[in-house]
Amino acid sequence: MSIQLKRAYDEPAVSDGFRVLVDKFWPRGVKKEELPYDEWAKEITPSDEARQDFDHDPAKFEDFRQQYRYELDHNEQADEFLALIKEKLEAGTVTFIYAAKDEQYNHAQVLRDWVQEQLA
Repeated sequence: MSIQLKRAYDEPAVSDGFRVLVDKFWPRGVKKEELPYDEWAKEITPSDEARQDFDHDPAKFEDFRQQYRYELDHNEQADEFLALIKEKLEAGTVTFIYAAKDEQYNHAQVLRDWVQEQLA
């Protein structure tokens, strides 16, 4: 199972496979025609409250991670999202596309880890 993470500002590649935009909002400064994606999974993104509390502060990441995982565990659309990702992983690579500047402390990391655990 291969789920990659890639910033929305990075060049797309054939090796990205199935590209899923995992942000609630469209990435700033990116024209819609310039960002290829196969699915926009707005329904699986962190709540506004969790996102605003975190505010991209690495010191708050662990609390954010726990809150977002709780939200994922209780998200009514999570099963449908997991089924889609599982299906696409059987065919090849899936890439989660996100806009956050920090490549280490962001919601896409949490989402990838959660999905991999759910599908294990």
